[in-house]
Amino acid sequence: MKNQSLCRAQLSFAVMWAGEWAVMVALGVVAFENGGPAAVGIVAALRMLPGALLAPFVATVADAVRRERVLVGVGLVRAGTLAAAAGVLAIDGPLVAVGALVALATVAQTLYRPAHSALLPALCAGPEELTSANVVRGLLDSLATLTGPLAAAVGLSAAGPAVVFAACAGCSLGAGALVVGLAYEAPFRAASVKIKGRTALDGLKTIMADRDLLLITGLTTAQTFTRGALSVMSVIVAVSLLDTGAPGVGILNGAVGAGAVVGSFLAFLLVRPGRLATWLGIGVMLWGLPLAGVGALPHEAAAIALLAIVGIGNALVDVGAFTLPARLADETVMARVFAAFEGILTLGVVAGAAVAPVVIELLGIRGALVTLGFVGPVAAAAAWPALRRLDLRMLGRDADIRLLRLVPLLEPLPQATMQQLSATLERETVTAGASVFEQGAIGARVYVVEFGSAEVVRNGLVVATLERGDCFGEIALLRNCARTATVRAAAAAPLGVASLSGAVVVGVVTGCSASAAAGAKAVTSRLRMLTGPASLSP
Repeated sequence: MKNQSLCRAQLSFAVMWAGEWAVMVALGVVAFENGGPAAVGIVAALRMLPGALLAPFVATVADAVRRERVLVGVGLVRAGTLAAAAGVLAIDGPLVAVGALVALATVAQTLYRPAHSALLPALCAGPEELTSANVVRGLLDSLATLTGPLAAAVGLSAAGPAVVFAACAGCSLGAGALVVGLAYEAPFRAASVKIKGRTALDGLKTIMADRDLLLITGLTTAQTFTRGALSVMSVIVAVSLLDTGAPGVGILNGAVGAGAVVGSFLAFLLVRPGRLATWLGIGVMLWGLPLAGVGALPHEAAAIALLAIVGIGNALVDVGAFTLPARLADETVMARVFAAFEGILTLGVVAGAAVAPVVIELLGIRGALVTLGFVGPVAAAAAWPALRRLDLRMLGRDADIRLLRLVPLLEPLPQATMQQLSATLERETVTAGASVFEQGAIGARVYVVEFGSAEVVRNGLVVATLERGDCFGEIALLRNCARTATVRAAAAAPLGVASLSGAVVVGVVTGCSASAAAGAKAVTSRLRMLTGPASLSP
């Protein structure tokens, strides 16, 4: 891969997440040895809930500074807290102290994925690369799910939990080091982010105000609800329904992990930017229908195969669930959107785990599998028309980005900035022969020809003709002067133009060195072409 910054960011994610899974296994073992199964549940809940509740607040930092610096900070905090936990374990210290230190590490961890998700668009060159990056990250997540616990098992057998925690501290430190000094242009932000309580909820407000973000959040929460229920039901399925005992629990969960790895490879072949919402819906269905199948066919081989399909569904969900919000949310709140999103998903897991025992008590394990297995498919089926509309919206956004890439001064802008610009495009069809603006007017917007032809008229003379992808109106804004020519539709046919706020264009162009250089070159060339170096352009 030529994009070295993207490679380093992805490798950082893999190392961090493998370490997180290893921590979860080691902490579970420590809790069980000190207090049995009840302690495992209590420690897991106390570890997760603070992070879920605090995520929207701590994520404000990731919208205020460069996001790779946030990832470095997370690595340092986790390295310190996990190393301290290893020290407490080495001297046989209290479980409460270990749990508190791991909880602090988890609070830091809740900031990692939102910051990483918000960083990826800035590292990618286009929608296709962003989609591929999230497919790769899903694969790395699946591999971490397998390798992290395996490494923890080896470490626990060979040296004990203190060594595992120390190794995980090293993973966190290494993950942070990998993203030090990433080379990329930080996207333009139209507004500064102030770190205070009110702005911390902007991510949640953004989700609630955007029907597409709300759709994605709702469907993905249906998936995590099912995931939480499965965490309970898998134990009962293995022990009571299939009679495979405790080892069967590991086999069933391993089937999900193996399916997720296979699903990540399938996503490379199947998932495209224009179909992300559709595949998200399919993934949610695949999370539920196999569970209903296990309830209908309670046999070990069938259960393993069906839960592998659940893993495939998980991979499909992850690609859409983490790519679409990155394309829909504004850059200024993106990390907070992802933090609120993941906080809601975590609460979905907790709700599923809480509801499952009640449903099992009422309907039995087979009835619970069928009933809870249909939650996701029913939700996805109800949302199907909205998912198709979202795909069409994204296809339109892709077409807008391709149009903007034809403009020399905009073409060098990073993917995240192009997403912002494409979301604010306004369209207008100008009648043949009518003017877009007149000579001497005050400039407020920049225009791009979408279809038809435009004539540039200065002092009554046609001095240039503009075609699709040609930009006009930008120099009056960059030079802070009145329009010095009239731009009108050619007499033969209507003119279609897409326009952008002049203030935003000036901000993004001057904030990107490559775009500023391209803009200066285009300005000089056009001035010479029109009326000479001393003249001004429209």
